[in-house]
Amino acid sequence: MSIEYDYIRDPQEIYRESFAQIEAAADFGKMPADVADVAVRIIHACGMPEVIDDLAWTDDFAAKGRAALKAGAPIIVDCRMARDGIIQNRLPANNQILCPLIDERVPEIAKEIGNTRSAAAVELWKEHLEGAVVVIGNAPTALFRLLEVLHDGAPKPAAILGFPVGFVGAAESKDALIAANIDIPYMTLRGRRGGSAIASAALNAVAKDNK
Repeated sequence: MSIEYDYIRDPQEIYRESFAQIEAAADFGKMPADVADVAVRIIHACGMPEVIDDLAWTDDFAAKGRAALKAGAPIIVDCRMARDGIIQNRLPANNQILCPLIDERVPEIAKEIGNTRSAAAVELWKEHLEGAVVVIGNAPTALFRLLEVLHDGAPKPAAILGFPVGFVGAAESKDALIAANIDIPYMTLRGRRGGSAIASAALNAVAKDNK
């Protein structure tokens, strides 16, 4: 016997209804409009309107990130999942997406510095950091190490989208970003929640108005 479930099949109606529910469930009144656009996409990616209460940002992060992408800035990601979630045909300048974690030098660097591979990959970010857009969707150690090298005088990226996830170090790394006082625009999600889907959704929202 065949079964036919009752569900919405029209993709445009699914899209419309999804964002209508998000708008009804979350208050975006405290955010600049371009930051709210990013918050909407983050909620859509995780299905949790309540995360809006834990978002932290600088008011200029979306504008600065978009301007950097439009100018051709590279995007640096901490993992392949974040890279694969970026919609490349929405990027305004065919921007290069760099994932140094997959570089063959990373395991040896990790041994030398006594840290994770994600943190070791940050050593390979340095030559690309100036004016880049950084997207962290997995590793707290990558965000901690990024903040360390920035405090040591590494070139400044245009914006940081910091969404590491997990039970060890995730909340602390994001608190460190908020408290860092490094004069770099950012957006992050306090606490343990995060992940590559959220991080890439945020980047896609930053990029989308450029085309």
